[in-house]
Amino acid sequence: MELAVLKYNGEDTGRKVNLSDDIFAIEPNDHAIYLDVKQYLANQRQGTHKAKQRNEIAGSTKKIKKQKGTGGARAGSIKSPLFRGGGRVFGPVPRDYSFKLNKKLKQLARISALSYKAKENCVMVLENFSFEAPKTKSYIAMLNGLSLSDKKTLLVLPELNKNVYLSSRNLPKAKVITVDSVNTYELLNADNLVLCEGSVSMLETLLLK
Repeated sequence: MELAVLKYNGEDTGRKVNLSDDIFAIEPNDHAIYLDVKQYLANQRQGTHKAKQRNEIAGSTKKIKKQKGTGGARAGSIKSPLFRGGGRVFGPVPRDYSFKLNKKLKQLARISALSYKAKENCVMVLENFSFEAPKTKSYIAMLNGLSLSDKKTLLVLPELNKNVYLSSRNLPKAKVITVDSVNTYELLNADNLVLCEGSVSMLETLLLK
């Protein structure tokens, strides 16, 4: 698969880059994608939720009414889950939601996500660029030049560029990451994937090793 290499203002450089069919043209594996996205979202959870059970409620342990003769059910403690202010039955407790996935499955999921993007013609390649200073206006001008101003975009840089990252940080639909941070969830969450020219070979090395 060949794509034209563009300048960051949208002009054609006249060069083309060849994208590997082993990454951008496989038959996507939906189940691998599902598992990888599920793991990513699970890892975002803090797991700090907590509700008090009846043994943790502050209250009297005195029997609140006699056992028999009241016409109602017997009750032994005001801390019972049946009463307002009582403990919660099987309430949430702090836990770790993360789980393990094999490296090859995660690799297959990322390749599948990239293949989906290529199939939908949502991949662009830019020549390597940088901004002289961190300015949101510069990043917006770049998106306008690429006709992506109203799209969710994921820009993949070969290495961290602080000026480009800071320029995009205030834009809710723009995300900038480096090659080693590429993940299935963010690939699929973006409408368009924008690769820097230097990221292409690094991405192939990372995913085909």
